[in-house]
Amino acid sequence: MLLASMFLSLGLGSARVGPVQAAESLWRSLSSSDPGTPADRIIVQVRLPRTILAVLVGALLSLSGVVMQAFFRNVMAEPYLVGVSSGAALGAVLAMLLGWSFRLGWFSTVPLAAFAFASATVLLVYLINRRRGGLHTGGLLLSGIALASAASAVVALLLVTSEHSIQQVLFWLLGSLAAARWEHVAIVAPYAIAGLAVTFALARDLDLLLWGDVTGASLGVQVSRTRTLLLAAASLMTAACVAVAGVIGFVGLMVPHIARSLAGTGHRQLIPMAMLLGGLLLLWADILARTLGAPAELPLGAITAIVGAPFLVYLCALSGRHRWLS
Repeated sequence: MLLASMFLSLGLGSARVGPVQAAESLWRSLSSSDPGTPADRIIVQVRLPRTILAVLVGALLSLSGVVMQAFFRNVMAEPYLVGVSSGAALGAVLAMLLGWSFRLGWFSTVPLAAFAFASATVLLVYLINRRRGGLHTGGLLLSGIALASAASAVVALLLVTSEHSIQQVLFWLLGSLAAARWEHVAIVAPYAIAGLAVTFALARDLDLLLWGDVTGASLGVQVSRTRTLLLAAASLMTAACVAVAGVIGFVGLMVPHIARSLAGTGHRQLIPMAMLLGGLLLLWADILARTLGAPAELPLGAITAIVGAPFLVYLCALSGRHRWLS
């Protein structure tokens, strides 16, 4: 389904081509150094990186949701609701508007700034709820919403007082892949590799942490080290997504629940299933964003929110019956 959807995505746009023609364009580009026809260049230079980036961002947001739900032991946890996405957006906007510019290999300023603020936000949420005596649904959501609101308010002040053009930044804050290019894929790739490596290596520890820190420690989990690595991995992946695609909510909330119904709660099976489903979901959200209002393009975050908000209401209605995963 994912591969078929990717070929469909390559054929959709202002210049429509079929999936077969899209495959032929890819083959010609791979087998020859010739730039090809204008349609070939559109597919390879514009649509292919956008399609790949949609899959990567969806996969990473879903994986971040899986990690955060296990970390907090709460079905409501995900990067958007916990405030991580808003914190990452604040860091990214600061880096862009203040002109911070340096590069360390594949790691550039905007994702690193987003990572620093995302990590600070999720750490604050964790500490606030630990001081309150537990990671309960109500406290988790309220503290996450409060910090997200504060970060969004600071972003709004920065945009209003900035001398830069804010139209593109505002659209980016609502989530968009309209400007996707190969360099954005190159930015996300190392974060995707690092995040997947850490979470898959700690898959067994994630299973054990669902039973609590004491039980996990008695079964050989180095709780403090594991939690630190998981927190860093989730923040890193979310920050990379925000840096290239803006704030996209609810993917990390919905996809882990759907994946558990298909693959079970064991994280070695859950992680790849969630990544595949997340890539598929965001790819279709992007397809809808650029086709429903064509030739105008809808914000990607609005598409996911239309589906995700009712899903959140559904989970809230069930929260009184189920403390954790059914």
